[in-house]
Amino acid sequence: MKIEDKDKIELLLRMLSEAEEYIEKGDPIQASEKLYKASEEAIKELARRFELSEYEEAERNGRWTTTLLFKAVRRLSERVKPEILDWWTQAWLLHVEGFHEARLDMEEVKVRVSRIKELVNLLWK
Repeated sequence: MKIEDKDKIELLLRMLSEAEEYIEKGDPIQASEKLYKASEEAIKELARRFELSEYEEAERNGRWTTTLLFKAVRRLSERVKPEILDWWTQAWLLHVEGFHEARLDMEEVKVRVSRIKELVNLLWK
């Protein structure tokens, strides 16, 4: 395993752990954002591993855009596992409704944790 792979895995595990800490503290806003960020980083890493053109474009531009993320999600769902699209939709809901709009209560966040973990766990398969 390369150092950058190990660092990425540690980052993702830390984000999931922090999300669970926020859930225990009763903070759905911060839990939503940590779960979303773990999902976003998992998508970026999967795009790198599967050598998607979206990854290459993000590297050239020095940043990921929402458009590139959504395209990478679609392509990964076609190439790797169809559920990726659904898991990403749950992550995006957490990002927008849970973090930015603060409209999700703790139960709505908790019910989505397993979907986010399934997405992140693809990195180990």
